[in-house]
Amino acid sequence: MDAKSFEALTVESLPARLGGLEELRSRLGAEPSAWRVREVGDGNLNLVFIVETDKGGVIVKQALPYVRLVGESWPLPLKRSFFEYHALTRQQARAPRQVPEVYHFDEAQALVVMEYLTPHVILRRALIEGRQLPSIADDLGLFMARTLFRGSDLSMSTRQRKADLALFADNVELCDITENLVFSDPYFEAELNAHTKPQLDPLVAELRADRDLKVTAQRMKHLFTAKAETLVHGDLHTGSIMVTDSDTRVIDPEFAFYGPIAFDVGMLFANFWMSYFSQEGHEEGGSREPMRAYLLDVLERCWSVFRTEFSRLWREERNGILYQRTLFEDQGDALGAEQALDELLHEIWVDLLGFAGIEIHRRILGLAHNADFETISDQDLKARCEAKALKFGRHIAVNRDRIHSMSEANALAARLCKGAVT
Repeated sequence: MDAKSFEALTVESLPARLGGLEELRSRLGAEPSAWRVREVGDGNLNLVFIVETDKGGVIVKQALPYVRLVGESWPLPLKRSFFEYHALTRQQARAPRQVPEVYHFDEAQALVVMEYLTPHVILRRALIEGRQLPSIADDLGLFMARTLFRGSDLSMSTRQRKADLALFADNVELCDITENLVFSDPYFEAELNAHTKPQLDPLVAELRADRDLKVTAQRMKHLFTAKAETLVHGDLHTGSIMVTDSDTRVIDPEFAFYGPIAFDVGMLFANFWMSYFSQEGHEEGGSREPMRAYLLDVLERCWSVFRTEFSRLWREERNGILYQRTLFEDQGDALGAEQALDELLHEIWVDLLGFAGIEIHRRILGLAHNADFETISDQDLKARCEAKALKFGRHIAVNRDRIHSMSEANALAARLCKGAVT
């Protein structure tokens, strides 16, 4: 990809520059001057355009050669759109209709044209508003189980899996963002850190002096860098999911790489727990107790669905190089295969708690914060919500091998939320 030939799109230039694409003309109409274009990107990295006519609509997403949240002082390769495109095609094959359909990819201009999801909304925004989406637990449990299992040595041929490992290994810069912003920066006074001051200052100082926590964070970073088990989304949170009451789609996999199975699961669960702790700050219209109960139910159900579907795939699609049937079922030892499955699911559980705890910390102490907390206008109330989340994150990360179930983790969250423990 030649950065010199790259030109960022604008609302004004998009119709002329993309008007010759048959993929767009067939969905929008043959006259680009009639296309209605608006830029809606509110993320940290990219330009995002909605292009509509009376005939239909598409999304055009274009990478920028820098981190949009920071500016040109933080350059970033355009090639991340290449990884997003390839991740979307693989996710679509492994979990059909759970990601947007891709219509066109232009590597030189770092842009992807894809399905316009409407009337979908961002899941995080829906949770802030107190909406209880009925299908997200099942949909996301299935998505994670299918993409993580089918992208691993449990399912793929050795040649195909190693080719994909080599392809996504080049997503160096975005992995570097995660390695630093998630696992290291929150635990010292890094330049780009920010937190609610002065309310959280004493707790932040305590966490940054916590040797057990810092060792845990680096242990999780070690797993992130070294445990190349499967193709992960790499940035799976409630801002990377679009929903209606009956449909759930996962978007924005530009951080995709080969990493631990538990990483995506832990990051998503962390965001549900953060939504849980933030609900107190959104009670202007009345009690959010039903919403808190709903979020804990989502966590229970999503983990249960993940385990059930992962187990089904283990029994029906375990055709890769790991735990071959020739060692177990073909020798009449189905129980041995079940033992191996139980041990792997336990390992995923322990690791996801570690990743979840660290994700909670980085979203409150690091550079990129969550709207769950940031939209709470009362700073004292915001800090109280964040403090409970920080304490919960510390506990589940450091004590991850001593927490045995989702109900146990949720019970701790509920006690912290009610002020029963400090």
